[in-house]
Amino acid sequence: MSDTHGAVYWTELMTNDVESAKRYYEKVCGWSFTSVPMGAEGADYTLGMKDDLPVIGMMHFDDAAQEPFWMSYFAVDDVDAAVKDAVAAGGTLLREPFDVPDTGRIAIVTDPHGALFGLMTPAPMDGG
Repeated sequence: MSDTHGAVYWTELMTNDVESAKRYYEKVCGWSFTSVPMGAEGADYTLGMKDDLPVIGMMHFDDAAQEPFWMSYFAVDDVDAAVKDAVAAGGTLLREPFDVPDTGRIAIVTDPHGALFGLMTPAPMDGG
C-alpha cells in the first residue's frame, strides 16, 4: 500500500448558499476563494485557498430542504478494489466509481452506520 492509502485526501462543503459560506469561512479560516468552471455540468466549483494552495472545495446544490454538509474523500490505491472491500465489510455503495479528468477516480459510499464518505484514487500529479 502507498503512504497515502487511507489518508484524508480532500474535503468539500456541499451547500445551497456558496456566497454565505465563502464569507463565513473567510472570516473563520482566512481562506480566499477562486471559482473553476464546471462547463455543462452546472455551477462553478469553488476552491478555498490558503497561502495560494487549494485546501477545500465547495459545491452548490439546489435542494433548499437539504442541510449543508462536509464530505471527506479518503485516498486509496485502487477505488474499485476499495469499494468491494467497503461493501464486503458492511458499507453501501451509493455511486459507482467514476473518473474525474485531472483529479482521479472516485466512488461514494457509506459505512455500516450510514456515515457518508468518498473513496478516491488521485490522478498522478504533474511530474509524477
